[in-house]
Amino acid sequence: MGSPIVHFEVLGPDHKGLSEFYAGQFGWGIQSVMDEYDLVTTEEGSLGGGIGTPFEGVDKLVIFYIQVPSIDEALASIESAGGETVRERTEIPGMVTYGQFRDPAGNIIGLVEPGMPQ
Repeated sequence: MGSPIVHFEVLGPDHKGLSEFYAGQFGWGIQSVMDEYDLVTTEEGSLGGGIGTPFEGVDKLVIFYIQVPSIDEALASIESAGGETVRERTEIPGMVTYGQFRDPAGNIIGLVEPGMPQ
């Protein structure tokens, strides 16, 4: 069995406007957790996600996150297979440990480790 997709993000310059759009169109629950990021809840048992402001050098982006046991090991393997690290392993205390890579076609994909960092 492969690694599960556990989170998605929709990123754009007006993240509050995007949150309102998706909440209005699809009934998604929106919870503001940071100045430039809102958590999204969808139907129970369905994949949740986030809507936020993109990182520097990117104006908009839709991304999904794959859960892996070790982001550092996954990024090393991805690089040896022709991918490129976009964001090293990063912890947001009390929320998530994540990283990002660019696949050989140029798509940016996220990685998350299970559990919540202290």
